[in-house]
Amino acid sequence: MPAAEATSRRTRPAEEPAEDGLFVHSVEKAFRVLDAFGGGARAMGLTEIANATGLDRSAAQRFTHTLERLGYLAKDPRTRQYSLTIRTLELGARYVRSSPLVDRATPYLLDLSRATEEAVSLTVLDGTEIVYLSRLLSRHMLRTNVNVGSRLPAYCTAPGRAMLARLPRAAARRLILASDRRTWTPQTVVAVPALLDKLEEAVARGFALACGEIYPGDVSVAAAVLDADGQPYAAVNVAASLARCTPDAAMERFAPLVISTAAALSEPRR
Repeated sequence: MPAAEATSRRTRPAEEPAEDGLFVHSVEKAFRVLDAFGGGARAMGLTEIANATGLDRSAAQRFTHTLERLGYLAKDPRTRQYSLTIRTLELGARYVRSSPLVDRATPYLLDLSRATEEAVSLTVLDGTEIVYLSRLLSRHMLRTNVNVGSRLPAYCTAPGRAMLARLPRAAARRLILASDRRTWTPQTVVAVPALLDKLEEAVARGFALACGEIYPGDVSVAAAVLDADGQPYAAVNVAASLARCTPDAAMERFAPLVISTAAALSEPRR
């Protein structure tokens, strides 16, 4: 599966109240231009940027020029196409460096990586998607399309299901209904009743399981990290290859470890 597809994100304008006098529309439009590159497009011309953002060509030109002057976009003098610069990476890096969750989780993730020798991740739920805040790769993994900052749908991933399972059922159902439920692989579960059953199963087990629903041949086990009110705000997961680890073996080996790691990161109940 292409990296662009795995990390795709629709560019969308902010849904601000019409009466919000503090909302700066030009800032929203500038971020719309930057978001247009989040769908895997490495370089785009003005027409492509205008189409992706809903801006007219004149506005797209003004915003791309400004972002180029600020150092967030680079323009190829030969093709006249724009691409993101390394400066955009600084924004995400600043978030990771300043995140108390990432800082607190890192020693636990390192221990989990050493204990399992498999890929270990920390994710959060953002709308209908999960976002990777930390990821430690396995020596067995030759390549991956998932990095820090990558987004994947929550409904068909183990971390997403682990967090959805800990939400009030009505809230979880709303997120599932709002998801772009498509069959990434023949194993992807998309029917709402079946997905709700998966969430009930995750609650009963204390962890969520997904096998080949995004990437064929992968098995992933995840548990939710809870706040003081018992609500999910992150998930810890271990992913391995089905060529080396059956689903039953993954549950037996990894489930106790991800559950204990998630519990260690969870806040004490009020």
